[in-house]
Amino acid sequence: MNNPHTNPTPNTGSRRVRANGDGTIYQRKDGRWEAAGYVLTVGDIRKRIRVYGTTRKEALTLLTEKVATSNRGVPAPSAQGSVAAFLTYWLESVAVHRLRENTHTRYTACVRLYLNPGLGKKKLAKLTAKDVRTWLDQLRTTCQCCARGLDTARDQPQCCAAGTCCRRRLSPLTLAYVHSVLKSALEHAVREEEIPRNVARNVRMGTPRPRRFEPLTAEEARTFLAATDSHRLSALFELALRTGLRKGELLGLRWEDLDLAGGSASIRRTLQRTNSGGLVALPTKTQSSERRIALPTECLRSLEQHRDRQRLEREAAGTGWKASGYVFTRPDGSPIEGATLTRHFNTLLRRATLRRIRFHDLRHSAATLLLEQGVELVVIKELLGHAHIGVTATVYAHVRLRLQRDAIDLLGNALRSPAETIEQPDGGDEPPLRAAPVR
Repeated sequence: MNNPHTNPTPNTGSRRVRANGDGTIYQRKDGRWEAAGYVLTVGDIRKRIRVYGTTRKEALTLLTEKVATSNRGVPAPSAQGSVAAFLTYWLESVAVHRLRENTHTRYTACVRLYLNPGLGKKKLAKLTAKDVRTWLDQLRTTCQCCARGLDTARDQPQCCAAGTCCRRRLSPLTLAYVHSVLKSALEHAVREEEIPRNVARNVRMGTPRPRRFEPLTAEEARTFLAATDSHRLSALFELALRTGLRKGELLGLRWEDLDLAGGSASIRRTLQRTNSGGLVALPTKTQSSERRIALPTECLRSLEQHRDRQRLEREAAGTGWKASGYVFTRPDGSPIEGATLTRHFNTLLRRATLRRIRFHDLRHSAATLLLEQGVELVVIKELLGHAHIGVTATVYAHVRLRLQRDAIDLLGNALRSPAETIEQPDGGDEPPLRAAPVR
């Protein structure tokens, strides 16, 4: 018989026991899970923080990340701290794990050049939409030579230090980009419940005009292809113009990605230079950018010739050959820098006496020429690797508008009566065009 005064054996199966210092975790009445623990804050002060999640695992993961960051000596943000302190934490502990390295580098430059000088000293908890709007208005009208001290560092001042402002201001696209960086940072502060709302979202910037591009016409494209015939990278330039591949996607192509017998190519990576790793292969820009495309017959022929040329270069290099596996390489087999490809491209434009355009405009040229030939927008979207068809429609809206005008004119010709068609002067010996009957 059991002794009623004996303590019963605890039921450990219904509750998970956490070690001392691991913090606590429990389910709230509203169904969410709350985890709490101590982390290091600004000023080497340990503070108890709380994080929330829809599941126990999610809340525990958030707390573990914050504790691990604190153990590395990175102080946790505080709503009472400055905007600059939070941006530093966000860049070093959050954005660095979620962004590509080059994107993180651009974000860091935005914080250093624009966000910290304008908003860094303000308290995160007291930041208002008015503060953000005032800062953006000032940034829009401020000469960057004056604000960043560029003119005073010159041997011969040309701007404010010389008494004449050059009015070097940020473009609307750059302003929108800086604003988006601030919105991303404050959105994370909202998710961590440091602030109740993202005040940057309440500031409307307006939609900046997209960067204008001047694609090659059909005649210019033929002239450009003729100028590339004798170039050792002629297959690359032809592939860029006929398929619209990005520069990094072209340089990141490997022979294993090509199916010359089947006439297709798999786009799996992009070759870019980073600050930490140098010239490295990275995943494609978006998940939709990883795709399989059909190769034109002309490109299949030029790629086969390029493979034969590369085989001769490998034999000539001997032991000095660097087997990188890339389709387009330097004469010794090593990968090609993006800047080097741009120099070759500009040389070809001068040789063909064509106007100066960017390499990326070959991509725009391919899409524009396809649209003008009546190719459906969804096919172009798949070829270019856009994430959404709305991106394709927005970028090439001006082309579609011109095609709409042409279509409307054709409809007008069809609806014109035969008498109106006959009465119009033809201006030549050819008989006048007759309108097709509408069925």
